[in-house]
Amino acid sequence: MYGAGNAVDRNTLTCMRTLEIGTRSPDKTMWWRVDLEGLYSIYSINIIFKNYDGLENRQRCRFAEFFLYVSTTGDILGSTLCYKDGLHLPPLDFSTVCIERGRYVIFYNERLDGAIYPDGYELLNVYIEICEVIIQGCNLSGVYGSNCNTTCPINCRNDTCHIQNGTCSSCKSGWTGISCEKKCKEGWFGGNCSQVCSGHCRDAAFCNHVTGLCDKGCDSGWTGYMCEMECVSGTYGYYCVNNCSGHCLDNSPCNKQTGHCDRGCNPGYTNNYCSKICLPGHYGTNCSERCSGHCINNEPCDHVSGVCPDGYEDGYTGKLCNNSCADGFYGTNCSLRCPPNCIACRHTDGYSSSCKERYYGRNCSLVCFPHCKSVTCQQTDILCTCDVGWMGDNCTEGI
Repeated sequence: MYGAGNAVDRNTLTCMRTLEIGTRSPDKTMWWRVDLEGLYSIYSINIIFKNYDGLENRQRCRFAEFFLYVSTTGDILGSTLCYKDGLHLPPLDFSTVCIERGRYVIFYNERLDGAIYPDGYELLNVYIEICEVIIQGCNLSGVYGSNCNTTCPINCRNDTCHIQNGTCSSCKSGWTGISCEKKCKEGWFGGNCSQVCSGHCRDAAFCNHVTGLCDKGCDSGWTGYMCEMECVSGTYGYYCVNNCSGHCLDNSPCNKQTGHCDRGCNPGYTNNYCSKICLPGHYGTNCSERCSGHCINNEPCDHVSGVCPDGYEDGYTGKLCNNSCADGFYGTNCSLRCPPNCIACRHTDGYSSSCKERYYGRNCSLVCFPHCKSVTCQQTDILCTCDVGWMGDNCTEGI
């Protein structure tokens, strides 16, 4: 006859009753809960407590300091406290405005050992007797007003608004304002507009105020679901799909937005991306050095080092083929000595036009006629100035 369902049978003559709680009882707390079997917008809660003629104050002292919760899960933990009884004793026909949204309404009371309660509160023989719980509100979601026929603003979270005035208790992601009619300000998004955009959307656009995504894609140099990650080193551009040339100075990474080598290029490479080798005949940093021009078969030198890849022409030596043979040497790798009767020979092929005294010929290998004065015979025509006592073109005739 005291079942929990008596409090919702629409009959105030039938009541529910708990077992005793209090200082003499092993039980110190009690609760009663109704399941509305769906999420509803609640406006008010009316509780009619059991009355006994002449014992009204005793009953009020038993119910005093109770709690009312509204929950979506049925547990007090995580539910919303709608009402807590204060110093004044509650009426036996109790009503309170409780504007919440939930599926469960929970009545809770306690008499804890060691707790201090106001004078007059019943601490012994505490029974909770409820004859009827009447919950008023809208039985449809997404509506408000006295007739529950006005639609909540479209951007209210969970389609829930204040049952009286229609204001939103919270907004859907990306919206703000008392009626959730305003977009998040530029650069912000999400629930309560509390999240900051990454700032790396393409063309300096702002992210989507709801999702935080960059609707036009990421700016150059950025990637990730929300354009929050820089390109990894060695890549650049939109979606980071381009690879750096690999020839930036000191092998540093290129600019992640442009792909340019901001510090310059390694020797042998040029242009903003350092993707082109030096033109033939040039090498080194900024391609500013010229090859020696003495590589064998007129091959261009190495565009990085300036070295002749297949060696150098006769008569030249040195790492860059830019040194002539030392005096007295000629030929490949300057490995040949000038003919012994030459004063000096050409460093490429050993040719000499300057012979020691009494020698002539291409390599100073011919000796002047014996009666020519020294140093006067010539390589061609062999014309002599004769010693005393001699005559003729070659000083071969005695006087």
